Amino acid sequence: MEKKKKLSLPVQIFIALVLGIVVGLMFYFTGAAGFTTSYIKPFGDIFVNLLKFIVVPVVLLSMIDGIISMGDMKKVGAVGWKTILYFMVTTAVACVIGLVLATVFNNAGLFPNLSEAAQAAEYEAKEYAGFMATLVAIFPTNMWKAFTEANMLQVIVIALLFGGSILAAGEKSKLVRDMVTSAYAVVERLMEFIISLSPIGVFTYMTWVVATQGAEILGSLALVILCAYIGYILHAVLVYSVSAKAFAGISPVKFFKNASAAMIFAFTSTSSAATLPVSKECADALGAEDDISSFVLPLGATINMDGTAIYQCVATVFLATCAGMQLTLSQMILIVVTATLASIGTAGTPGAGMIMLAMVLEAIGIPVAYIGLIVAVDRLFDMGRTCLNVTGDIACSICVTKWESGKKAVARK
Repeated sequence: MEKKKKLSLPVQIFIALVLGIVVGLMFYFTGAAGFTTSYIKPFGDIFVNLLKFIVVPVVLLSMIDGIISMGDMKKVGAVGWKTILYFMVTTAVACVIGLVLATVFNNAGLFPNLSEAAQAAEYEAKEYAGFMATLVAIFPTNMWKAFTEANMLQVIVIALLFGGSILAAGEKSKLVRDMVTSAYAVVERLMEFIISLSPIGVFTYMTWVVATQGAEILGSLALVILCAYIGYILHAVLVYSVSAKAFAGISPVKFFKNASAAMIFAFTSTSSAATLPVSKECADALGAEDDISSFVLPLGATINMDGTAIYQCVATVFLATCAGMQLTLSQMILIVVTATLASIGTAGTPGAGMIMLAMVLEAIGIPVAYIGLIVAVDRLFDMGRTCLNVTGDIACSICVTKWESGKKAVARK
C-alpha cells in the first residue's frame, strides 16, 4: 500500500495563509476581533518566541561554522564585501522604484489628501545617535549581554571574531571546531522541528492581522499601501529574480517557487531574523553553498532593507503631499542617498524603519510628527517589506555563491 505524499512546507504555509485570511475576515465582519487578540494570537506568539529563542544560536553557530568551512579569512572578506555591495546597489534601486511609483500615484491624484489629519498627527521619533555611534555600538562590551538582548549585529561581530580566531589557531583549535560543528548539527535538528510548526504560526498571525486591521485595509490609506506593494513586487521580479537568473542561472519561476516558504513566513511574522531558519533551507534548496548562505543570510537579515527603502520613499512622497510640498529632483536624489546610507547606519536598531523614515523627513524638511498618519497601518507595510527583504537575502546568497565558485547554482528538485 502506497503512503500518501505529505504536503510540502510551502504548500502547508500557503494553505495556512489562506485559511488565516478567511477566518480573520469572519472575525472582522462579526465584530469579534478582540477574540483573536486574546485567544488566537497568543499561539502565534508562542511560535515566534520559539523562533526568537533559536535565532541567536543559529546565527552564532552557522556563521562560525561557515567561516571555518571557508577555511580562509580572505574568502570571508571577499564574501563580505560582495554581500554589502549587492545590498547597497539593490537598496539604491529600491529607492528609485519607490520614488517613481509614488510620484506617478501622486501626480494621478491617487494619494488621499489628509492634510487636516496630518496637523493632528503626533509621533515622537526615536533618537538616532548617528552613524559613528552606531558603528561603535556594534562592538560588544559583554558577550552574554549581546546574546540575551539578541543584538544581531553584535552577535555577527562575535561570530566573525571567534571564527577568524579558530582559523588562525590552526590545528590547536581542532577540539573547538568539532564542538562548533557538533553543536550546530544539534541546533539544525531543533530548527527543523520549530520550522515544522510554521503553518500554525502563519495561520494564527494572519487571522489576527486580518481581524484587527481590516478597517485600515479598506480605509483611505489603501492606495498608499497599494503603491508600496506594487513597488515590492516590481523589485522582487525586476531585481532579485533577474539577478538570480543572470548570475546563478536560476529561472524566476524556480527562484520564487523555492523561496516561497520563507517569503510567506516573513510576510506573516514581519521578522527577517525569525525567518532565518526557513531562509536557510530555501537558499540551500536553490543551490547556495552552505558556508556562504550561513554567512550571507544572518548579515542580510540585519542590514538588507530594500523593502524599507521602498516603503519610506512612498511614505515620504505621501507625507509631502499632506504637508503641501512638491518634491524637487534634488530632494528626491537626497532621499535616495539618505535612505541607502541609513539602511546600513540604522542596521540592528529596534524600529529601524521608522527611524530611517524620520531621518529622510528631517533631511527634506517635512515635520517628523506627520509619521503619526501611517503608524496605525505600519504593520501592513511591514509585512510586505519584510517579505521583500528576506527574498533579497536569498537572492544575494545564491549570487555570491556563483561569484565565489564560478559555477552556476542549481536549484534542487
